[in-house]
Amino acid sequence: MARKRSPARLVVALSVAAVLAVFLLYTSIAGGGTPSLRPSKLAGHQGRVSLMGQVVGTPSGDAHGAGLRFRLRDVKGTTSVPVVYKGSVPDLFKTGRDVVVDGRLRNGVFIAVPNTLVTKCPSKYQPKR
Repeated sequence: MARKRSPARLVVALSVAAVLAVFLLYTSIAGGGTPSLRPSKLAGHQGRVSLMGQVVGTPSGDAHGAGLRFRLRDVKGTTSVPVVYKGSVPDLFKTGRDVVVDGRLRNGVFIAVPNTLVTKCPSKYQPKR
């Protein structure tokens, strides 16, 4: 004798799937992203941002002590901002390298969130020849 299944299980499962799909769509389009800015667009911005730029000058200090200090400049510009960073430093970090770091601007200095420094590989962002 075959047992009839209740359609309530299917309705509940589909409802949960629909709610999850709407949540994923909302977070990918409108929610919770950290804005990415260049140094020239940073002034006056409140809150946490991802700062993109090129390392200029000679980095100084210790990333595990008082902090690694360096300047980030617009990749194709002249505006730069001083950065203080603590945490692990990627092997490819050096003067002239494009990097991204999260943090906040305080009193004209970008205070980076620890362990958010990422270097960009220039060859990945150049057109193929």
